[in-house]
Amino acid sequence: MKEQKSDLPANIQIHIPSILRTGVTLPSSKSISNRALLISSLANEGKAPEEAVSKVHHISDCDDSAVMVQTVSHLEEMVNVGAAGTAMRFLTAYISTIPGCRTITGSARMLQRPIAPLVQALQDMGADISYMQQEGFPPLRINGCTLRGGRVEMRGNVSSQFISALLMIAPKLRQGLTLHLTGDIISRPYINMTLKMMADFGALAAWTAEDEIGVEPTGYVPREYDVESDWSASSYWFEMVAVSGDTDAEVTLRGLWQESMQGDAVVKDIFRSLGVSATFKNDGSLKLRKEGKPVDCFHYDFVNCPDLAQTIVVTCALLGTHFHLTGLQSLKIKETDRIEALKTELRKLGFVVTSKNDSELHWEGERCPVDKNPAIDTYEDHRMAMSFAPAAILFPGLVINNPRVVRKSYPHFWEEVFQVALSNPQQEKA
Repeated sequence: MKEQKSDLPANIQIHIPSILRTGVTLPSSKSISNRALLISSLANEGKAPEEAVSKVHHISDCDDSAVMVQTVSHLEEMVNVGAAGTAMRFLTAYISTIPGCRTITGSARMLQRPIAPLVQALQDMGADISYMQQEGFPPLRINGCTLRGGRVEMRGNVSSQFISALLMIAPKLRQGLTLHLTGDIISRPYINMTLKMMADFGALAAWTAEDEIGVEPTGYVPREYDVESDWSASSYWFEMVAVSGDTDAEVTLRGLWQESMQGDAVVKDIFRSLGVSATFKNDGSLKLRKEGKPVDCFHYDFVNCPDLAQTIVVTCALLGTHFHLTGLQSLKIKETDRIEALKTELRKLGFVVTSKNDSELHWEGERCPVDKNPAIDTYEDHRMAMSFAPAAILFPGLVINNPRVVRKSYPHFWEEVFQVALSNPQQEKA
């Protein structure tokens, strides 16, 4: 079965066998797909929109990328991105450069996610954007026009998607772009991914200083582009191996590139401290095995890979590994407040995790009673669902509420999980 079911129940109950031996074909990278679609559209300006999409191969089949495909193929007066945060940021910048008046909106949660830093930067470059409801938040009314570009300042500790959105439209700005980032710069690998992909399409874009990026107004060159698989998605399989009681647990992951531009490829190094080895084989697959013992206490700064944080928090708790994790400030403005969501849901499993400064999580082994028949709420957040799924190894029959959220980045996740089970792989209601 390769198509994601649209009739998933309101909740599912997970059983994972004691013996873990499986192979998984990972989804294509949502981050790369969405960037490639936007850049290809700009590179093929003046041609049939479908041509730009057709040049990008192995596009992610997740909801977020489906929004990008639909919008760059058929740009309408009303653009509804749903819960796709990446699409909201990227398309806001993109639409501001396309002549015509349009509205961009999204889900109820999307209308609560701030977008003011991006809008202000675009307005500084000449964009005609207005807020339709609450100041600083979608929905937005955008009158597209040719932007002048020039020198713009933005805080470096905002979402890297704001920065990438500006960079990707910069080659078609009249004056190009000099982007000065103030303060701490977070998620730098995602910025570097954007710059690498822009260069792949012929743009002249690079760091000119530690805190400044320059983009020349040279436009893009059309090309064919292949999307690699998603290292972020691999993290849930690393977690499964780590917490499995099977000392010979083995998972083979297909589709990852050994020389990857994805910052989350660091997951293979992180999990080495948690007792999992990762080895690339001659056929290009990545084999995960248990190796050594997890550390007693784990410290890590997630400023460059925040999307891995939920996986690591849950893994450490399940292993009994104490932790102090920093660099989590962007988790407050994701699909949900991920810091509070993690604390709330881990308590259901008996773990009392505390936070500090809206950017740190730590745990020194504090416990509380486990809920009877625990059910994990997912807060419309795909990573909450997937990071807690492996907990079923220690909590058989664990319930995950609103499992549909995984469609945002990994549509076939539950299919893969239930294929691991020795029993019938069909999803069942709790």
